[in-house]
Amino acid sequence: MTTAWRAPTATGPVHATVTVPGSKSITNRALLLAALSTGGGSLAGALRSRDTDLMIAALRSLGVRVTIADDGVVRVDGSAGLRGSSEVDCGLAGTVMRFVPPAAVLADGPVRFDGDPYARERPMRTVLDALRTLGAQITGDALPFTVHATGSMRGGEVTVDASASSQFVSGLLLSGARYDDGVTVRHHDVRDGKPVPSMPHIEMTVRMLREAGVAVNDSDVNTWRVEPGPIASRVWTIEPDLSNATPFLAAAAVTGGSVTVPGWPADTTQAGDGIRHILTRMGCQVTVSGHGCTVDGPTALSGVDVDMHDVGELTPTVAALAALAESPSRLRGIAHLRGHETDRLAALATEINGLGGAAEETEDGLVITPAPLRAGVWHAYADHRMATAGAIVGLAVAGVEVDDIGTTSKTMPDFPLLWNEMLSPTTSSVESAG
Repeated sequence: MTTAWRAPTATGPVHATVTVPGSKSITNRALLLAALSTGGGSLAGALRSRDTDLMIAALRSLGVRVTIADDGVVRVDGSAGLRGSSEVDCGLAGTVMRFVPPAAVLADGPVRFDGDPYARERPMRTVLDALRTLGAQITGDALPFTVHATGSMRGGEVTVDASASSQFVSGLLLSGARYDDGVTVRHHDVRDGKPVPSMPHIEMTVRMLREAGVAVNDSDVNTWRVEPGPIASRVWTIEPDLSNATPFLAAAAVTGGSVTVPGWPADTTQAGDGIRHILTRMGCQVTVSGHGCTVDGPTALSGVDVDMHDVGELTPTVAALAALAESPSRLRGIAHLRGHETDRLAALATEINGLGGAAEETEDGLVITPAPLRAGVWHAYADHRMATAGAIVGLAVAGVEVDDIGTTSKTMPDFPLLWNEMLSPTTSSVESAG
């Protein structure tokens, strides 16, 4: 069920402190690693959203006990073996559909995967063929598919084309220590020689594996080796979701205000950290201190020419800002976004142009030329980042209606509340309930 929402327009510079919930990427990796460890683990500051709830439900369907305390701490019991003869609902969560199948091969019976209608269109064959090469039996090449698990996995070496998504690599690495021979993953794009996109996400996976006591060798370019062995039990402290923070920082950029997101890590593998450098190039003043990350917006935004290959998830936010800037922008290196929750390049061009803007798709990105925008419907395409991009545009353009703000529940269920409170003249500090 969709939820239409009239995006509020800022009446002046926004001044606020906004506390965002935990990182989805870190939360779902930590949940899976805890489930595959011998002693389990706990997560403090874990995100609760549709994507993370889907991961919890997937682990429970495989026989893993997951409990959530009143203070929000998530406890995951380790598992010596996973239960088969089960079903996993992936929803539209890439981290579930790409991370859980490599773990499900360790179950003691068949595991069937399915998801939302659009999820059935998302590329899956890369990871499924890789699992077949490593010894798994799988029926189907996209959702729905069934993993015919036998309780163990041979593992070994596999070469994949991960140019469409870094999740293909991360998914294999996260479970690799539980395979008899571990796993070595090599990326090679035979056709075009394209690199893996969103490399910070693979760096996040490698760092978290090492923090769980797993030996990982990533010294060779485009090659990752995970040695077989136990995954240690530990307490995970989840960083704030920096990509989810970007729409709020963008509010300062659009309105010439000042927004602070507390808890911004000094050292992180999150791709969302890249927003600091992009906003600086667009004319903002950005500072990181013990108080968090603060963005002070300019009197007018400048366009930007930027390669976003490693930070593609920030594209909707940056495209919304580019549509409101005073000079043209070119966003490059993001052809892989055509295989995300929706074809984000086509969707962004369609929605910007639908409000009177001038956005053109290129082979690997977008060219956005500023033009006066008007009121209208901004379509979310069941994509949380498309929805928040519409909210950013609505700050400066009265009468923008996001057709489905409810899709933000994928990673940030409190988004409409946080957004409205940020704009409230009586509220200077906004905190997520999640």
